Amino acid sequence: MSAPPAPHPPPEELEVAEEPPAAAEAGGGVGNDKVLAAAQHIVKSLATSKNAADDMIRILSGFDHRFSSITADLFPSPSPSSGAGSTPPPPPPPRGEFEAAERLIRQWDATPELLVFEGPEGDVADYLEAVDVAVDQLLSGVGAAAAAEAEAAGVVVQLAMARMEEELRHLMVRHAVPLDASGLFCSLRRLSLESMDDLDASSEFDPTTPHSLEGGPDTARSASLAGNPFDDQVFDLVRPEAIDDLRSIAQRMDRAGYASELEQVYCGVRRDLLDECLAVLGVERLSIDEVQRMEWKLLNDKMKKWVHGVKTVVRSLLTGERRICDQVLAVSDELRDECFVESTKGCIMQILNFGDAVAVCSRSPEKLSRILDMYEALAEVIPELKELFFGNSGNDVICDLEGVLERLGDAVKGTLLEFGKVLQQESSRRPMMAGEIHPMTRYVMNYLRLLVVYSDTLDKLLGDDSAGDVDHSDTHRGGDDEEEYLESLSPLGRHLVKLISYLEANLEEKSKLYEDGALQCIFSMNNILYIVQKVKDSELGRILGDHWIRRRRGKIRQNSKNYLRISWTKVLSFLKDDAHGSRRGSGSGSGNSSRIKEKFKNFNLAFDEIYRSQTLWKVPDPQLREELKISISENVIPAYRAFLGRYGSLVDSGRNSGRYIKYTPEDLENQLSDLFEGSLGPANHSRRR
Repeated sequence: MSAPPAPHPPPEELEVAEEPPAAAEAGGGVGNDKVLAAAQHIVKSLATSKNAADDMIRILSGFDHRFSSITADLFPSPSPSSGAGSTPPPPPPPRGEFEAAERLIRQWDATPELLVFEGPEGDVADYLEAVDVAVDQLLSGVGAAAAAEAEAAGVVVQLAMARMEEELRHLMVRHAVPLDASGLFCSLRRLSLESMDDLDASSEFDPTTPHSLEGGPDTARSASLAGNPFDDQVFDLVRPEAIDDLRSIAQRMDRAGYASELEQVYCGVRRDLLDECLAVLGVERLSIDEVQRMEWKLLNDKMKKWVHGVKTVVRSLLTGERRICDQVLAVSDELRDECFVESTKGCIMQILNFGDAVAVCSRSPEKLSRILDMYEALAEVIPELKELFFGNSGNDVICDLEGVLERLGDAVKGTLLEFGKVLQQESSRRPMMAGEIHPMTRYVMNYLRLLVVYSDTLDKLLGDDSAGDVDHSDTHRGGDDEEEYLESLSPLGRHLVKLISYLEANLEEKSKLYEDGALQCIFSMNNILYIVQKVKDSELGRILGDHWIRRRRGKIRQNSKNYLRISWTKVLSFLKDDAHGSRRGSGSGSGNSSRIKEKFKNFNLAFDEIYRSQTLWKVPDPQLREELKISISENVIPAYRAFLGRYGSLVDSGRNSGRYIKYTPEDLENQLSDLFEGSLGPANHSRRR
């Protein structure tokens, strides 16, 4: 639909315009008025833009300087209230051009089953041009005479805008790009660290505890790499070929005064599409009550999906949504900001509602790693969201996000507090029969190793307040050095010291369940060594430092000494001379022989008793097991060899000597090698003499 040529001014006005300036001045006031009126009409009739009008006025001013005043009359400066971007109303299109536009718009209105943008490009161009003409006619209505024409144009524009709404809705739905959730998740996983090993927690661990640690938290965790991992990836939510058509519709709806209708259609479509994307990502719309009543296995799965979903939503969906808004709604900064917030608000609220529901759930230790994952995911994307949301409505969204982040942080601290209470209150009374590592020890140390993965976040959340919560029992015993050590630790480090002190106190109480004091020592050594190894072989060692490790190794050595004293002092007492000590061959031979036989007999009985019980005891660590055997051998074998060398002949010469000298030193070495294996040793290593 081509625009008709501009109309020519009437002949009589051209004749006046061509009158020389001097004649115009001589003609008096009437002549001047005619000349100026003619010039104004020429400028108004021929001008299609402010620049063209300026050129015409500049030419006319060359004849008479008074023509320069025309500018103020035809193009007044915008008032302060109209804004810097205000433009004057367009000149009305020629009557025939508007009538042609009206016919075309009404023809399309009569065929609602057809869509303009489904047809040839020529039809699209013609229809858009007709809409422009109708809008020009509507906007150019000035004065009483033009009111009727403006009213007629309003009816036509209304018909056109109704179609524009439908065309916009259809284009946005038809050209929406389906979400490839598997592709997005793979992108996220490639940018994540490997999962940690699952916690080694035994199913035997105190299943009766109200907040049982049984099973342990799933330690799979995604830690984002530095920077925005999606910088080099483009996720088009609408096919690029549709953008120009969508923008052309949006521009005309805004210009015609239908910005609210444009916003309603645009936001409605985009909101529904984003809801579908969330469903594909597995981020469901759940109430707080539904989340709180959910079994842990199912909730754990939904929390993992939420962590992936938040990153995907922000870095692909919302980033892509912002780009679409900026492209389609480029006609108005205010409009595109409002539409972006309005279309994404439901998506954001769905994410926030689940985060809030988790934050107010019961504080059970197995949830901690998942809550930390959620906290870190949200904290990671908030700076990116601040770059997407602008204006007051955008600020409200950011405030809501930061509020949920704070509540998740409170949930982390509350869960840690609950974990400490569980450690203090766990009171299972069944001892480990072989004195081996308690399941609680395994669980807690793997749990603490998990916390270290989140050290930066936990240092921030715990802050310096954790210093006041540390158990200072060791500090009082260690003096100023211990106080200085605690002050040197990070907030997480101090909290770890507190939690391990709870574990150690609990283990000390559990060691008292053993009637055999030697087995108490074995149990304590096994568990303390396990704690030390878990600290030394992980980031826990870096946080707690060598000082902490040395203190625990000292406890292991002390328990080793106590074990030797309790287990072997009595045995070794039978290898010592009595108060009357007898030398070989001195005194009454029969008296000495009886006393020596009794000593050998008692030694054999005591040793056999230790052998029967302590071969069933278990020391899992091979190095500790070997060190204990060496310590026993160094104390027992030399003493036995010396006693046998001094008094063996007194027994060996008699009848039934094998009843008393049951073992050789080599036999004892073989017997001792069976200790602490957790199973009954060979039936008999002895060699009869």
